[in-house]
Amino acid sequence: MNLEIAIKTAMEMELKIRDLYTEALETCPDKIGKRFFAMMQGDEQYHHDYLEKRLTELSETGGIQYQDDIRLNVPSREEIAACVQQAHESMTAEARGVVQQMLSNALRVEVLTSEFYDKMVSETQGTAKRMFERFLEIENGHIAAVQAELDYVMNTGYWFDFKEFDME
Repeated sequence: MNLEIAIKTAMEMELKIRDLYTEALETCPDKIGKRFFAMMQGDEQYHHDYLEKRLTELSETGGIQYQDDIRLNVPSREEIAACVQQAHESMTAEARGVVQQMLSNALRVEVLTSEFYDKMVSETQGTAKRMFERFLEIENGHIAAVQAELDYVMNTGYWFDFKEFDME
């Protein structure tokens, strides 16, 4: 896949996940859930805008510059934990079900996006490869954040892949 097509495809994927977060933000019945979806929506919009600049740069200069300047807006695990705890305490069972569905949809699309970036890492070289490696790192962080929220809402007993409690 040539770099122009790769960037355009990445932009489409970022818009798809951004739109999913926008829909979740608009329909989420919980204010803390809305805050999470707004944060994720903003991150995905930033990614799209960043890729759009690289596409313009590619068309104007025939290449792209990358200096590890893609920021990550997802908060720390501790911040997510506090947010999820507040949401869990205030949400009704019906609201948890709605949020669970939204998070499940987001997780599915985040995984697809991450798989695309993983493929681009293996298919590109140099600056483009470094850029896609950073996007892969960020998307994997998004997967972890969404999975943590989902685990907590579903009461699986896991938090960031660690078992919180054991009934035995």
